[in-house]
Amino acid sequence: MNTRMHRHARLFVAACIAAATSLIAAAEQPASVPGSAATESAQADIRAAAVRHGGTASDPDHAGIWKVATPPPGSMHGEFANNDPLGLAAGKKIKADCSLNWVDPDSGKRYCFSSATSLVVFQDEPHSYLRRASKYWSGNSR
Repeated sequence: MNTRMHRHARLFVAACIAAATSLIAAAEQPASVPGSAATESAQADIRAAAVRHGGTASDPDHAGIWKVATPPPGSMHGEFANNDPLGLAAGKKIKADCSLNWVDPDSGKRYCFSSATSLVVFQDEPHSYLRRASKYWSGNSR
């Protein structure tokens, strides 16, 4: 059952990304009814929200509407010095800001992820990835 939930989580994340992408694309398209005040107003609202939330920023640390949920620097800490455990399991150190994190229900330890994809993949086999990440971290944490 747990695997089925993770598969549904992947679909949910993909659907959310697709919906956001279509909203942004719709905002960039010309009004479907030329001169329609309601259509132009809706497009202006979407563009304004994207600008307010850094959707047009070129700086990767501030780009995207999702960065609104980023915790203030230094306010959250995870295991492996905030490195993504999936990256460590693959032999790479990838820093994360902890806006995406998972708390192990068994140990209560927090793990930070660099992307939603990394978190979703990790949740398929968390203990397996944690074992591999710990093995890599113990030999390469300096």
